[in-house]
Amino acid sequence: MQRVNKVAKILIAEDEKALNDAYVMILKRAGHEVKSALDGSEALKITKNYEPDVILLDLRMPEIGGIDFLKAYNLKEKHPKVKVIIFSNLDMQKEIDQAFALGASKYMLKSWASPSELVRMIDAELDK
Repeated sequence: MQRVNKVAKILIAEDEKALNDAYVMILKRAGHEVKSALDGSEALKITKNYEPDVILLDLRMPEIGGIDFLKAYNLKEKHPKVKVIIFSNLDMQKEIDQAFALGASKYMLKSWASPSELVRMIDAELDK
């Protein structure tokens, strides 16, 4: 089933500013409402007043990384409808497994996704 003109609320938590800015631009251009954070603590602050449909979450960030963000956010108990796509440039199987155990729904290598693939992946998660 394909979404028709649904605007998703998306939170990007990515510490590489250039990538963060690129993801914001791509997703806004696709018609989504987007907020972004450069680390996990900033992302947690945003979620106090913003309930996203999707979170794009880098696993390695300063201050609070992706795993600690997921623990503090309590995805499974408090936000079960939020889809979390984790991403990293590194092969981090232990952290990836932890993220899935904490409720993440998908994993993506940062270098793998083109802008159109990123939008398709988010749309597919929203359609689940």
